Amino acid sequence: MDEEEAYILLLLSDGNLPTGSFVASAGLESYATHGFLTAGGPSGSINDKLLAITEFVRDSVMTYARSAVPFLSDAHREVQRHLDAAPVDQDAESTLRILVALDDLYEATTLNHVARRASRSQGVALLTLYSKGFSQPPLPDQPSSDIDARAGVASTLIDKLKLVVRREDTPGHLPICWGVLTAALGLSVERSQFLHLFLHARGSLSAAVRMNVIGPYAAQQLLLHTIRPLVIAEAEHCRHLRTGLRQLSAGSDQVPLFDEDVMTEGGPAMTWPLGEILASRHDLQHSRIFNS
Repeated sequence: MDEEEAYILLLLSDGNLPTGSFVASAGLESYATHGFLTAGGPSGSINDKLLAITEFVRDSVMTYARSAVPFLSDAHREVQRHLDAAPVDQDAESTLRILVALDDLYEATTLNHVARRASRSQGVALLTLYSKGFSQPPLPDQPSSDIDARAGVASTLIDKLKLVVRREDTPGHLPICWGVLTAALGLSVERSQFLHLFLHARGSLSAAVRMNVIGPYAAQQLLLHTIRPLVIAEAEHCRHLRTGLRQLSAGSDQVPLFDEDVMTEGGPAMTWPLGEILASRHDLQHSRIFNS
């Protein structure tokens, strides 16, 4: 990993960015409300709580990796292909059609309305983050270069995608927008996958701290010693998963199609039905800290 990629990782792992832990608990709040964090009783030991949190994060990361990483990967690779063709080919329409097709498929395969709502809000926040926080500032007397041209193409593509999302022509889900953002920043698809799963796990633990289930020190211990191998294993297991989207040539007017064999054998999947059911009951709680 070079210094530039390491620097991008540091920027994206900033806890102040819209990565979810402030507004979304990934279903943890509903999970706790339904009594699954207090299986040993309200006065359970700290070890019981740590074990319960670890089990939640493990199951949550596993199902999220298998459902989201294929979309993240395909979106990243499509944007990467588009940027590699710049500035010779700056036609973003075919790229936008593929991103919209991925976005619509993710909307259709995410049956939990609470998860869909959270994914949409976080996704469009990432597009805004790039436009306002990561795009190159208009500094005077700044020399032009190939890097500047590439960044300009990326900004144009993201602005167009953001406009499509604002029009509500596509939902703008988190995995797709994360793939677009990290590709625009020059992060490799493998690093993008790993960081996304790490932030999902960290967000769950941050939510547990805000809910006063565990303390910040215990959360850091889990994140370093217990959650790390889980994230590494899931990133490795899911890095080759795809949505089955058929690649289109640049400038093609065709509607993107999906390969059903790929989708069935190595495509997106949901592996934790209980978590899906409990997360969908989030809005039924009498009091809530998080939006999802």
